[in-house]
Amino acid sequence: MSKQNQWIVGVNAVASSIEKDPENVREVLIEAGAKNPRLVEIEEEALRKGIDVRKVNAQALGGVAGQVRHQGVVARYAAPKLWDENELQGLIEAAEGKALVLVLDEVQDPHNLGACLRSAAAAGVTAVVIPKDKSAPVNATVRKVSAGAADSIPVVSVTNLVRCIKDMQKLGVWVYGLAGESDTTIHKLDLRGNVALVMGGEADGMRRLTRETCDQLVRIPMPGDIESLNVSVATGVALFEAVRQRL
Repeated sequence: MSKQNQWIVGVNAVASSIEKDPENVREVLIEAGAKNPRLVEIEEEALRKGIDVRKVNAQALGGVAGQVRHQGVVARYAAPKLWDENELQGLIEAAEGKALVLVLDEVQDPHNLGACLRSAAAAGVTAVVIPKDKSAPVNATVRKVSAGAADSIPVVSVTNLVRCIKDMQKLGVWVYGLAGESDTTIHKLDLRGNVALVMGGEADGMRRLTRETCDQLVRIPMPGDIESLNVSVATGVALFEAVRQRL
């Protein structure tokens, strides 16, 4: 898989990349004169693993980090490009009947996307599928929020989400869409086989064609007064119901 240089921003994201994938960390930039002991730990660990470390001023870090709060450290990272949709079939087949795929239909907030990827990595998903258009890009903010998950699980970018869902169905994947109006709760499903869970975007939920293509719509039971959950919270609840059943 080809790679592209990106900047990873923030203490946890940089520390995670040095720990989990030092071969792809090209250099670390640390704010000169900063007093945070975590920055000392990051510098020592980077040097121990043969990664170049440069001390720079806060203004230089801000120029690299953009709108993301850098916390005194950034790293230049040879990030894997997103997986191609043609590779999804192989990932599902390699799961040998136990594929767990997360499909995100137009999740446009990078913080939400990062949180979804973090939950997906913790749940051991086979792949996360996002549309090429109208989805948050996997950028520095997403990588920071995901705490390294953005590069530890396959994120598959697809041109046509409905066609991708139909292709998964042909491979024996049962596709459940999360929708609050459904009569069926997620706890009544058997989520132990080849399963894809489809989550809608922040504004309008799943698009109509996506909803109609799912095999079944299900809901997370919510006895409280709130009608809906944040998409990243709902993603965590749904994925870990599948994990609970599989364990």
